[in-house]
Amino acid sequence: MTQVFAADGTVLPTTVLKAGPCVVVQAKTVETDGYEAVQIGFVDDKPVKANKAATGHFKNAGVPPTRVSVEVKVKAGGEPAKAGDQLNVSMFADGDRVDVIGTSRGKGFQGVVRRHHFRGGRATHGSMFHRAPGSIGASSFPSRVVKGMRMGGHMGADRVTVRNLKVIRVDVENNLLLVEGSVPGGPGGYLTIRKAIAAKPIRIAQEPPKKKGKK
Repeated sequence: MTQVFAADGTVLPTTVLKAGPCVVVQAKTVETDGYEAVQIGFVDDKPVKANKAATGHFKNAGVPPTRVSVEVKVKAGGEPAKAGDQLNVSMFADGDRVDVIGTSRGKGFQGVVRRHHFRGGRATHGSMFHRAPGSIGASSFPSRVVKGMRMGGHMGADRVTVRNLKVIRVDVENNLLLVEGSVPGGPGGYLTIRKAIAAKPIRIAQEPPKKKGKK
């Protein structure tokens, strides 16, 4: 993350994403696969070693092997894609709204205070109930722990979607996309960027009406 300055001098927290270039490895259709989707591969700067099966798959598409491949759905009625087509940041523009999908950072095993924001017990006066979860069920009925009980466990490493992030700047020459705010995952992680499916309208700040004085 970094920060950029708007035209009016406002500081905007920004995340710099290397978005592509990506290539279409396979285009699936209803006739051949039963549904419409596109398999996209991220072109990495480092050489990729692929096994024999993967090498043949990329060879049929006429594209170099990629380390990361993702299958995404195709919007109904959209322009059909074919193997070998290239996707880059030119499909976005300044001011667009995008959804960013990624895997959040893993936190390991965490207790209820950190995982579910429990308040915890007293820390003084002989209390033995500092960060314990408390009761998790009744002994008479239902005599079991109900599903969905908030307890300690593995935290993070989940699929997270951050919606309606504003595109601040598009650098087509370097395949960089600057979005306002943070995105899931740590540095060097892989993300899926799409145009916002439920984009909120951009509200323009208006001056409050002036109060009329008493005559």
